[in-house]
Amino acid sequence: MSLVDATTTSAWADLERLHAAYRPDLRGAFAADPERARTLTLDCADLHVDLSKNLVDSDVVAALVRLADEVDLAGRRDAMLRGDRINVTEGRSVLHTALRRPRTDELVVDGQDVVKDVHETLDKIYAFADKVRSGEWKGVSGRAIRTIVNIGIGGSDLGPVMVYEALKPYVQDGLECRFVSNIDPTDVAEKTRGLDPETTLFIVASKTFTTLETLTNARMAREWLWRNLIDQGAIADSEGDKTDAVAKHFVAVSTALDKVEAFGIDPTNAFGFWDWVGGRYSVDSAIGTSVCVAIGPDHFRDFLAGFHAVDEHFATQPWERNVPALMGLLNVWYVNFFKACSHAVLPYAQYLHRFAAYLQQLTMESNGKGVRMDGSPVTTETGEIFWGEPGTNGQHAFYQLIHQGTRLIPCDFIAVATPAHPTKDGGQDVHELFLANFFAQTKALAFGKTADEVRAEGVREELVTAKVFTGNRPTTSIMAPALTPAVVGQLIALYEHITFVQGVVWGIDSFDQWGVELGKQLALQIAPAIGGDQGALDAQDGSTRALIEWYRAHRR
Repeated sequence: MSLVDATTTSAWADLERLHAAYRPDLRGAFAADPERARTLTLDCADLHVDLSKNLVDSDVVAALVRLADEVDLAGRRDAMLRGDRINVTEGRSVLHTALRRPRTDELVVDGQDVVKDVHETLDKIYAFADKVRSGEWKGVSGRAIRTIVNIGIGGSDLGPVMVYEALKPYVQDGLECRFVSNIDPTDVAEKTRGLDPETTLFIVASKTFTTLETLTNARMAREWLWRNLIDQGAIADSEGDKTDAVAKHFVAVSTALDKVEAFGIDPTNAFGFWDWVGGRYSVDSAIGTSVCVAIGPDHFRDFLAGFHAVDEHFATQPWERNVPALMGLLNVWYVNFFKACSHAVLPYAQYLHRFAAYLQQLTMESNGKGVRMDGSPVTTETGEIFWGEPGTNGQHAFYQLIHQGTRLIPCDFIAVATPAHPTKDGGQDVHELFLANFFAQTKALAFGKTADEVRAEGVREELVTAKVFTGNRPTTSIMAPALTPAVVGQLIALYEHITFVQGVVWGIDSFDQWGVELGKQLALQIAPAIGGDQGALDAQDGSTRALIEWYRAHRR
């Protein structure tokens, strides 16, 4: 499959021409076209997506669709879905979509039915989850598990944390999940604080079982378990009792069964996944075991079905009706033609308070690349800084920049119709008050407030300019009936495919992450210098050496 440079296409030339002539005027656009909202609002599974407040007209949309065709987005998408090795730098297939295909499907890659493999692993996870949830799985003292502590980093942490927080109303009463990722020892200390070791189960998530941060944290957790079980009289201070404790209080998400066993975990309690699953695309694999235990297999199946519904939409809908494709193309429009550097994701749903952090890895690790798939330099800006916080908190923090700052910041607003906790303040439905802010912000960003409108409010002339809102700040509104497991899966899949679309246009490999390697390599080289190895210290640059010396002088 040939690699097309998007900047050489006729659609790109058309977009340059259209951008040069474009004068943002959303007030005028809505006035001129009473059907604009209807035309530019689309449904994707349960997601109701309003694109009408974006800086586009029919000509821009048509050019973006042509761009998708000219870079062969359909061919790239289909290659991904059938398991071609589109992760070219690692020579791997990219098959996160296979993680949520129904059991009745078949997808043979390199002679192996990957859907069959996925469901064999899922069945194992479901059986484990049922044992923990029912109390059949017991710790060394015969007590049921009450707390799951997931130990991972990157995709082995961000996804499970986000989904667990998003689906807290679905968590079984009496069960709790905590998440350890940072190698800072305070993370383990705080996440184990107040826990009863007799009712705590650790899930260690590392494909290779060699990840420095994860295995360091796992060993600290093991020491915590042993020390506290001994102090409580639950086990004796003997190797046999310690071994038994690890077998009953640790499981693994890994394919390195020899290393799992060497740690003390029974290999039968290891849940595997495959090299065609990247970490940031893995929450719907065994990496989501903690979530599955928390919400139960039935809700986890719904979660996977949500992913699959969006996969089907992306695979079958024409580009002009294809929500992930259009949102990805709009991001290209803003990054490459309006020179937008960042993108805000603003959920008006407190349970999604970790969604933006999750998207940071998904989007920036995927598309933060300076070379194309063939190793040549990129010919366009790539990537965006994704960020955000839940509304209404953000309104009282950074919305000032979005409304009146000098930088264009496209925003995605997310809300649900039915809340998990319907509440009234007197006669006021609080969720409706919440949504009033959601609707008001996208309206204000789109249409602003003119100087004459400010003056009409009786504002002193010297304050008029400070109170003008230019408007024409682009937003996309995403709504769903409720924040169900299926809807959370749909939201994740939506942004997975948005990210893929941008990567295809930019000609980059969205599925490798070599940029995370150098720092890890240098950390291993620097560690001996910190520990007192003079030769290693002398080998450092002047700044690093001076910082290490300061640290050693002040460490107590």
